[in-house]
Amino acid sequence: MFHVPAVNQVIKAGLEFHSPITFLVGENGSGKSTIVEALAEAYGLDAYGGRAGRKFVNDRPQTPLGEIMRLYYTPTGAKLSASRRKRKGYFLRAETAFGFMSFVSGMPGYWEEDITKMSHGEGFLTVLNTMFSKPGLYLMDEPEAALSFSSCLRLIAIIHRLVNIGGQVICATHSPVLTAIPGAEILELGSHGIHQVEWKELSLVDHWRRYLSDPSFYLQPLLEEDPQ
Repeated sequence: MFHVPAVNQVIKAGLEFHSPITFLVGENGSGKSTIVEALAEAYGLDAYGGRAGRKFVNDRPQTPLGEIMRLYYTPTGAKLSASRRKRKGYFLRAETAFGFMSFVSGMPGYWEEDITKMSHGEGFLTVLNTMFSKPGLYLMDEPEAALSFSSCLRLIAIIHRLVNIGGQVICATHSPVLTAIPGAEILELGSHGIHQVEWKELSLVDHWRRYLSDPSFYLQPLLEEDPQ
């Protein structure tokens, strides 16, 4: 894990966040999820997912990066550093979210709706609309996995509302829709480590533009390959 350039950079040089909204973008294996999980653990959230002050799996050990990560707050961000029992926040992890959400539906401090009767996307938005409601640290790992284009736009509105009341959002994503939020800081992870980029400079934005303009440019070489 620590040999991944982005993770290694965090260990050696740390990582600063300069905006209420930060997106971590990169290919699979670039370290996005590893960093977001560690941030969740350092803040007191379960890496499995869920809200501050609650553990979904109590006997699960911390991730290697989570064990050594420490958070430091600016004067502006000091309001997030309350005692662990009083901290507000939530970690949405796409690959475990539905199981967790089904388990806690109806419990005090969560949501009243029965999300097992909803689509994954509707369930995600119900949870986010309920839990992303107070100043705190909110982390997401590829939330777009369950969301349509229009649902991604609804998530943008939820994020915008949250930061306007003092929330901090850090999200690992492959979505060119989410990363277009005005004012967001975008950190691209890769073999170079981590560097800040503008939305229009993102590799994923360039690839999507080119694909939508001419799908055959990407598909023809793949479809012409000998399956043997």
